[in-house]
Amino acid sequence: MGLKSPERLYGRIKGHRLRPRQEWLIETVLPRLAFSAVEDPGAAFTARPKEIWLEVGFGGGEHAAALAAEHPAVGLIACEVFEPGICSLLSRLVPDDEASLPGNLRLWTDDARPLLQALPDMCLDRLFLMFPDPWPKARHAKRRFVHPERLAMVHRVLRPGGIWRIASDDPTYQAWVNDVFFRQSLFDVAEPKTTRPEGWPPTRYEAKAINAGRTPVYWEVERRKG
Repeated sequence: MGLKSPERLYGRIKGHRLRPRQEWLIETVLPRLAFSAVEDPGAAFTARPKEIWLEVGFGGGEHAAALAAEHPAVGLIACEVFEPGICSLLSRLVPDDEASLPGNLRLWTDDARPLLQALPDMCLDRLFLMFPDPWPKARHAKRRFVHPERLAMVHRVLRPGGIWRIASDDPTYQAWVNDVFFRQSLFDVAEPKTTRPEGWPPTRYEAKAINAGRTPVYWEVERRKG
C-alpha cells in the first residue's frame, strides 16, 4: 500500500494456497475496502465518522467485525498482513456474493507501523492490539509491538484521553507489557484485568488460550491529556 516498512514484527504473510473463493475475495472485495486516505482518514469511510479507531493485527477478524457492527458511527481501520486472516474477515463480511460491505470498516493489509507514522497527529480515538505475536525469545524483544521505542508513535496519533486496549495470553509478553508501561510517562495505565472487560469483543485466540489453560490479561491505557 505504498509505505515503506521497517523490520517486520510479524511472522508469515501467506499460508496454504488460497481456494478459488478466497482468491475472489482478495482480488474483488478487498480493493473495495482498502484504506488509503492517510492524510485525511475520516474521508475513507462512506460517512465521515464521529471517531476513528484502529486495530493492529486483526487475526481472524472476529474482533474487528464485531466492533464495526456494534459501533456504526465509528470508522474502524483494521490492519493485518496474514493472507488467510484477511480472507477470514472478508468471508465473515461477505458470506455470499450479494452481501453489502460495511461503510465504516476499511482494511490496511501491510505493516501497521508505517501507517501509524503517516497518520495525522491526534486522529485516533482508540487503538486495539489483541493477542499479538509475543516474540517470546529475548533476542526478538524489539519485534514486540509494545516497546519503549514505539510508545511515542502511538502517543502522537491518539487524541488526549484516547484509549489503547491490549490483550495477551503469553506470560512473557504480559510481564513485558507491565514493565514497559511502568517505565513510561505518556499513558495512564488502569489495573490490568484477567477477565475480559465488558465491551471487549471475544476473539478466537482468546478462546484458544483459555481452552489451553492460559489466562489472558487485558490492559486499558489512556493517553495523558497534559
